Amino acid sequence: MLSHWVLAAVHLFAFALAFWAVLTRGRALSQLSVDAGGVKRILLADNLWGLSALTLLITGAMRAFGGYEKGSDYYLHQPLFHLKMTLLVLILLLELAPMITLIKWRIATSRGTAPDIGLGKLYARISHVEALLLMLMMVAATGMARGVVFA
Repeated sequence: MLSHWVLAAVHLFAFALAFWAVLTRGRALSQLSVDAGGVKRILLADNLWGLSALTLLITGAMRAFGGYEKGSDYYLHQPLFHLKMTLLVLILLLELAPMITLIKWRIATSRGTAPDIGLGKLYARISHVEALLLMLMMVAATGMARGVVFA
C-alpha cells in the first residue's frame, strides 16, 4: 500500500513540476533576449519540463499497467483515460518543434554562438497551450480517480 501511495504522490508532484516548468519556459520565451541569462533560464525550465514529463510517463505507465492501481482493464475501458492519453499525444506532438529547436540552442551555446531566437514567441505560445492541456489532463485524472463514467 505504501508503494501505491508513494507512486501516486510522485506522479502528482511531477504534474505540478511539469505545469510550473512549461509555464516558466513559456514566460521566459515570451520575454526572450539574446543575453546568456535569458537563454539559460529557458534551457533550465526546459530541462525541468523534460524531467517532469519523463517522470509522468514512467509513473503513469507503472500506475496504469504495472499493477499498482485499478489495473489495465479499468484504464483501457475508462473514457477519461482515453481523453487523458489523447491530450498527452497532443502535448507530445506540440513539443516536437520546441524540443528540436532547444536542442539546437544547447548546441549553439555550447559552441559559444548565439542561438537563433526567431521562433521564440511561437514556442512561448506553444508552451502555454501545453500548460492548458496539462490542466485538462489533471481534470481527467481526477474524474478517473473517482470512477466518473459517461453513459
